[in-house]
Amino acid sequence: MNQHQHQEPVCYDCWNWDPLAELRSDDDPPLDVVTTGPLFFDIIFTGLPRLPEPGEELQSTGMGSCPGGIANLSTATARLGLRTGLVTGFGDDAYADWMWDTLSEQEHIDLSCSRRFENFHSAITVSMAFRGDRGMVTHEHPLPEPLDDLLLAAPAARAAAVDLKRPGQWWDKLRHEGTLMFADVGFDESGRWDKAHLAPLNQCHAFTPNSVEAMGYTRTDRPSNAVRALANLVPLAVVTDGVRGSYAIDNTTGEEAYCPSVAVDAIDPTGAGDVFAAAIILGTLSGWSLEQRLQFASLSSSLAVRQFGGSLAAPGWGDLADWWRNLERLRDEGDLRAAHIGREYAFLADLIPTHPVHGVRRAQGTFAMASDAGHAPG
Repeated sequence: MNQHQHQEPVCYDCWNWDPLAELRSDDDPPLDVVTTGPLFFDIIFTGLPRLPEPGEELQSTGMGSCPGGIANLSTATARLGLRTGLVTGFGDDAYADWMWDTLSEQEHIDLSCSRRFENFHSAITVSMAFRGDRGMVTHEHPLPEPLDDLLLAAPAARAAAVDLKRPGQWWDKLRHEGTLMFADVGFDESGRWDKAHLAPLNQCHAFTPNSVEAMGYTRTDRPSNAVRALANLVPLAVVTDGVRGSYAIDNTTGEEAYCPSVAVDAIDPTGAGDVFAAAIILGTLSGWSLEQRLQFASLSSSLAVRQFGGSLAAPGWGDLADWWRNLERLRDEGDLRAAHIGREYAFLADLIPTHPVHGVRRAQGTFAMASDAGHAPG
């Protein structure tokens, strides 16, 4: 038996900085972005020297728990101030209770078209971060029912994050409503990199794969060649290459850009790609130049990897403001590196809120009680 979880209307103006405030009108759809995909409860161990050998026990220096899977992207867009909806399936266990409260009350994500399934447990992933990479173990079952009807009933949105491998009738609704579709595809474990997976790109506005995926599908040997091949298939092609930076071509404006990554002390790469994609969506909806979109996405994802836990590592505007003001302080003290970065990111001066904004909660060693959700530390 399925049941729809009741949710009160979401208030967006009372908790976060709205970067699209000056662009909004009464004719806007209720959401800026709608997301859908599988949901996981993530348990993350950090500070491991390597993965354990059979029969071996290793001690980690850090541990956290947070919503995972599609929650990584949904939380990232919400923390950047986008009015975010999520269509997914929840179980009926304690993990699901906590994730529902965290996403709806703490992160202010619209779950009105998500569903709770009785006698169904949450998918669980254990992620082990080591030497800048990670290994994962997952246990999950397919949802008892598809989410097609819920996707068709989802509120209209300016943008949608879609999986190229899961096109459906919902896509027709998005195109009819003029929704910009930002696509991802994921790693092909078969190694075939079937180009047929890219066929739905003719319905999308943007494609944001990482370099391994992009080169695999385009049969190229460099990310810069891959992005040029993908630009023949979609208006906005973006290829991320980890610490080596990102590449993009926007056919709607004629812009091409490369952006180096922002160097930070990385703890956990989980969800960095989702944060990058969220920033690209925001920058596109805001009408920023392609270079600014890449710079903002690079910065946002770099700030995310300084924390552990995919979804709850995503930066909010308070994190971005702290980074910018610290950079200004170093520049004023004569730091040449800070002065150079400050010139590259000068556009942030007009974006960063001048008033304090709410802090965001980070992943903790155990998940908080439901009564704590929504009370993020300042």
